[in-house]
Amino acid sequence: MSSSQCFNNPPTLSSTCGEGTVQEFGGLQTYITGSPDSKLAIILISDVFGYEAPNLRKLADKIAGTGFLVVVPDFFYGDPIIDFNDPNFDVNSWLKVHNVDKGNEDAKAVIAALRSKGVSAIGAAGFCWGGVVLVKLASSTELHAAVILHPGPITEDQINDVKVPIAILGAEIDHMSPPEQLKQFGEKLSAKSEFDSFVKIFPGVAHGWTVKYNVEDESAVKSAEESHLDMLNWFAKYVK
Repeated sequence: MSSSQCFNNPPTLSSTCGEGTVQEFGGLQTYITGSPDSKLAIILISDVFGYEAPNLRKLADKIAGTGFLVVVPDFFYGDPIIDFNDPNFDVNSWLKVHNVDKGNEDAKAVIAALRSKGVSAIGAAGFCWGGVVLVKLASSTELHAAVILHPGPITEDQINDVKVPIAILGAEIDHMSPPEQLKQFGEKLSAKSEFDSFVKIFPGVAHGWTVKYNVEDESAVKSAEESHLDMLNWFAKYVK
Protein backbone atom coordinates (compact mmCIF):
# COMPACT_ATOMS: atom_id res chain seq x y z
CA MET A 1 0.00 0.00 0.00
CA SER A 2 3.02 2.27 0.36
CA SER A 3 3.41 2.65 -3.43
CA SER A 4 4.01 6.31 -4.27
CA GLN A 5 1.08 6.18 -6.71
CA CYS A 6 -1.26 5.93 -3.72
CA PHE A 7 -0.16 9.33 -2.52
CA ASN A 8 0.01 11.27 -5.81
CA ASN A 9 -2.43 14.16 -6.36
CA PRO A 10 -3.71 14.43 -2.79
CA PRO A 11 -7.11 16.15 -2.64
CA THR A 12 -7.77 19.33 -0.69
CA LEU A 13 -10.04 17.97 2.02
CA SER A 14 -13.22 19.83 2.92
CA SER A 15 -15.64 18.99 5.71
CA THR A 16 -18.34 21.18 4.14
CA CYS A 17 -18.48 19.98 0.54
CA GLY A 18 -21.36 17.95 -0.83
CA GLU A 19 -25.15 17.94 -0.67
CA GLY A 20 -25.36 15.52 2.28
CA THR A 21 -24.74 15.77 6.01
CA VAL A 22 -22.18 14.33 8.41
CA GLN A 23 -23.56 12.33 11.31
CA GLU A 24 -22.57 9.36 13.42
CA PHE A 25 -23.55 6.07 11.80
CA GLY A 26 -22.46 2.59 12.80
CA GLY A 27 -20.07 4.14 15.32
CA LEU A 28 -18.27 6.30 12.73
CA GLN A 29 -18.58 9.89 11.57
CA THR A 30 -20.21 9.41 8.16
CA TYR A 31 -21.12 11.54 5.16
CA ILE A 32 -24.71 10.57 4.31
CA THR A 33 -26.52 11.59 1.15
CA GLY A 34 -29.69 10.50 -0.64
CA SER A 35 -33.13 9.49 0.56
CA PRO A 36 -33.06 8.34 4.20
CA ASP A 37 -36.08 6.14 3.42
CA SER A 38 -34.43 4.23 0.56
CA LYS A 39 -34.29 0.46 1.06
CA LEU A 40 -31.21 0.32 -1.19
CA ALA A 41 -27.85 1.55 0.11
CA ILE A 42 -24.29 1.97 -1.12
CA ILE A 43 -21.21 2.22 1.10
CA LEU A 44 -18.18 4.06 -0.31
CA ILE A 45 -14.88 2.99 1.27
CA SER A 46 -12.32 5.70 0.61
CA ASP A 47 -8.65 5.66 -0.23
CA VAL A 48 -6.11 6.86 2.37
CA PHE A 49 -7.23 10.49 1.95
CA GLY A 50 -10.50 9.75 3.68
CA TYR A 51 -14.14 10.72 3.51
CA GLU A 52 -13.74 14.50 3.10
CA ALA A 53 -12.24 14.29 -0.41
CA PRO A 54 -14.47 16.54 -2.61
CA ASN A 55 -14.49 14.24 -5.66
CA LEU A 56 -15.53 11.30 -3.47
CA ARG A 57 -18.40 13.27 -1.98
CA LYS A 58 -19.42 14.46 -5.43
CA LEU A 59 -19.55 10.82 -6.52
CA ALA A 60 -21.62 9.93 -3.45
CA ASP A 61 -24.13 12.63 -4.39
CA LYS A 62 -24.23 11.34 -7.97
CA ILE A 63 -25.01 7.80 -6.79
CA ALA A 64 -27.64 9.15 -4.38
CA GLY A 65 -29.27 10.94 -7.31
CA THR A 66 -30.14 7.54 -8.79
CA GLY A 67 -32.20 6.52 -5.75
CA PHE A 68 -29.70 5.02 -3.32
CA LEU A 69 -28.96 6.01 0.26
CA VAL A 70 -25.18 6.52 0.22
CA VAL A 71 -22.91 6.41 3.27
CA VAL A 72 -19.23 7.40 3.25
CA PRO A 73 -17.77 6.53 6.68
CA ASP A 74 -14.64 8.02 8.19
CA PHE A 75 -12.70 4.79 8.59
CA PHE A 76 -9.65 6.76 9.77
CA TYR A 77 -11.26 8.41 12.81
CA GLY A 78 -10.29 11.94 11.78
CA ASP A 79 -6.76 10.90 10.81
CA PRO A 80 -6.55 10.61 7.01
CA ILE A 81 -3.25 11.10 5.25
CA ILE A 82 -2.88 14.83 4.64
CA ASP A 83 0.69 15.21 3.42
CA PHE A 84 2.68 12.14 2.46
CA ASN A 85 5.79 14.32 2.03
CA ASP A 86 5.74 15.62 5.61
CA PRO A 87 9.12 14.49 7.07
CA ASN A 88 7.38 13.68 10.38
CA PHE A 89 4.88 11.38 8.71
CA ASP A 90 5.56 7.62 8.87
CA VAL A 91 3.32 5.77 6.45
CA ASN A 92 4.05 2.35 7.93
CA SER A 93 3.01 3.48 11.41
CA TRP A 94 -0.15 5.00 9.91
CA LEU A 95 -1.00 1.76 8.09
CA LYS A 96 -0.50 -0.23 11.30
CA VAL A 97 -3.09 1.91 13.08
CA HIS A 98 -5.45 2.12 10.10
CA ASN A 99 -5.11 -1.44 8.88
CA VAL A 100 -7.56 -3.09 6.51
CA ASP A 101 -8.66 -5.68 9.10
CA LYS A 102 -9.88 -2.85 11.35
CA GLY A 103 -11.52 -1.27 8.30
CA ASN A 104 -13.26 -4.56 7.59
CA GLU A 105 -14.66 -4.79 11.13
CA ASP A 106 -15.80 -1.15 11.03
CA ALA A 107 -17.49 -1.73 7.66
CA LYS A 108 -19.41 -4.69 9.12
CA ALA A 109 -20.76 -2.36 11.83
CA VAL A 110 -21.91 0.07 9.11
CA ILE A 111 -23.65 -2.80 7.27
CA ALA A 112 -25.37 -3.81 10.52
CA ALA A 113 -26.52 -0.20 11.08
CA LEU A 114 -27.98 -0.08 7.55
CA ARG A 115 -29.81 -3.36 8.13
CA SER A 116 -31.20 -2.12 11.45
CA LYS A 117 -32.77 0.91 9.73
CA GLY A 118 -34.59 -1.32 7.28
CA VAL A 119 -32.25 -1.32 4.26
CA SER A 120 -32.85 -4.52 2.28
CA ALA A 121 -29.99 -4.46 -0.26
CA ILE A 122 -26.46 -3.09 0.12
CA GLY A 123 -23.66 -2.56 -2.37
CA ALA A 124 -20.19 -1.15 -1.76
CA ALA A 125 -17.40 0.49 -3.72
CA GLY A 126 -13.80 0.59 -2.51
CA PHE A 127 -10.95 2.77 -3.76
CA CYS A 128 -7.27 1.76 -3.28
CA TRP A 129 -7.13 1.08 0.53
CA GLY A 130 -10.90 0.72 0.43
CA GLY A 131 -10.63 -1.87 -2.34
CA VAL A 132 -8.56 -4.10 -0.04
CA VAL A 133 -11.18 -3.72 2.70
CA LEU A 134 -13.95 -4.48 0.21
CA VAL A 135 -12.47 -7.66 -1.27
CA LYS A 136 -12.56 -9.09 2.27
CA LEU A 137 -16.17 -7.99 2.76
CA ALA A 138 -17.07 -9.62 -0.56
CA SER A 139 -16.13 -13.02 0.87
CA SER A 140 -19.48 -13.07 2.71
CA THR A 141 -22.98 -12.57 1.37
CA GLU A 142 -23.63 -9.47 3.52
CA LEU A 143 -23.34 -7.40 0.33
CA HIS A 144 -25.37 -7.70 -2.86
CA ALA A 145 -22.59 -6.30 -5.07
CA ALA A 146 -19.07 -4.92 -4.93
CA VAL A 147 -17.12 -2.54 -7.17
CA ILE A 148 -13.38 -2.30 -6.57
CA LEU A 149 -11.58 0.64 -8.20
CA HIS A 150 -7.76 0.73 -8.62
CA PRO A 151 -7.31 -1.51 -5.58
CA GLY A 152 -4.37 -1.69 -3.24
CA PRO A 153 -2.58 -5.05 -3.00
CA ILE A 154 -5.13 -7.86 -3.18
CA THR A 155 -4.29 -11.55 -3.48
CA GLU A 156 -5.45 -14.48 -5.56
CA ASP A 157 -6.71 -16.16 -2.38
CA GLN A 158 -8.89 -13.16 -1.61
CA ILE A 159 -10.29 -13.24 -5.15
CA ASN A 160 -10.98 -16.98 -4.77
CA ASP A 161 -13.01 -16.23 -1.62
CA VAL A 162 -15.35 -13.70 -3.32
CA LYS A 163 -19.01 -14.72 -3.14
CA VAL A 164 -20.95 -11.74 -4.57
CA PRO A 165 -21.19 -10.04 -7.99
CA ILE A 166 -17.98 -8.05 -8.32
CA ALA A 167 -16.63 -5.52 -10.79
CA ILE A 168 -12.97 -4.50 -10.78
CA LEU A 169 -12.06 -1.28 -12.57
CA GLY A 170 -8.32 -0.89 -13.08
CA ALA A 171 -5.88 1.59 -14.58
CA GLU A 172 -3.46 0.91 -17.42
CA ILE A 173 -0.71 2.64 -15.41
CA ASP A 174 -0.79 1.04 -11.97
CA HIS A 175 2.15 -0.47 -10.08
CA MET A 176 -0.09 -1.46 -7.17
CA SER A 177 -2.56 -3.53 -9.20
CA PRO A 178 -1.04 -4.03 -12.66
CA PRO A 179 -3.46 -4.70 -15.54
CA GLU A 180 -1.98 -8.18 -16.12
CA GLN A 181 -2.78 -9.16 -12.54
CA LEU A 182 -6.32 -7.79 -12.71
CA LYS A 183 -6.92 -9.69 -15.96
CA GLN A 184 -5.80 -12.90 -14.20
CA PHE A 185 -8.24 -12.12 -11.39
CA GLY A 186 -10.92 -11.67 -14.06
CA GLU A 187 -10.22 -15.12 -15.48
CA LYS A 188 -10.46 -16.67 -12.01
CA LEU A 189 -13.73 -14.88 -11.32
CA SER A 190 -15.29 -15.72 -14.67
CA ALA A 191 -14.76 -19.41 -13.93
CA LYS A 192 -17.25 -19.05 -11.05
CA SER A 193 -20.74 -19.68 -12.42
CA GLU A 194 -22.60 -18.79 -9.21
CA PHE A 195 -22.20 -15.00 -9.59
CA ASP A 196 -21.38 -12.41 -12.21
CA SER A 197 -18.06 -10.58 -12.50
CA PHE A 198 -16.52 -7.90 -14.67
CA VAL A 199 -12.96 -6.61 -15.05
CA LYS A 200 -12.16 -3.54 -17.14
CA ILE A 201 -8.83 -1.79 -17.66
CA PHE A 202 -9.05 1.91 -18.51
CA PRO A 203 -6.42 3.04 -21.05
CA GLY A 204 -4.13 5.99 -20.45
CA VAL A 205 -5.03 6.53 -16.79
CA ALA A 206 -3.10 5.95 -13.57
CA HIS A 207 -3.93 4.54 -10.14
CA GLY A 208 -6.48 6.78 -8.40
CA TRP A 209 -8.02 8.20 -11.56
CA THR A 210 -11.65 7.67 -10.47
CA VAL A 211 -11.49 10.07 -7.49
CA LYS A 212 -8.20 11.97 -7.75
CA TYR A 213 -8.78 13.50 -11.17
CA ASN A 214 -8.23 17.19 -11.90
CA VAL A 215 -11.69 18.69 -12.46
CA GLU A 216 -10.23 21.06 -15.07
CA ASP A 217 -8.71 18.24 -17.15
CA GLU A 218 -11.42 17.28 -19.65
CA SER A 219 -9.87 13.94 -20.54
CA ALA A 220 -9.35 12.97 -16.88
CA VAL A 221 -12.95 13.90 -16.03
CA LYS A 222 -14.23 11.85 -18.98
CA SER A 223 -12.32 8.72 -17.87
CA ALA A 224 -13.47 9.15 -14.27
CA GLU A 225 -17.09 9.60 -15.37
CA GLU A 226 -16.91 6.46 -17.50
CA SER A 227 -15.82 4.48 -14.43
CA HIS A 228 -18.63 6.06 -12.38
CA LEU A 229 -21.16 5.01 -15.00
CA ASP A 230 -19.84 1.43 -14.98
CA MET A 231 -20.19 1.43 -11.20
CA LEU A 232 -23.72 2.81 -11.30
CA ASN A 233 -24.75 0.22 -13.89
CA TRP A 234 -23.36 -2.57 -11.69
CA PHE A 235 -25.25 -1.34 -8.65
CA ALA A 236 -28.47 -0.85 -10.66
CA LYS A 237 -28.21 -4.45 -11.84
CA TYR A 238 -27.54 -6.13 -8.49
CA VAL A 239 -28.54 -3.86 -5.62
CA LYS A 240 -32.31 -4.00 -5.89
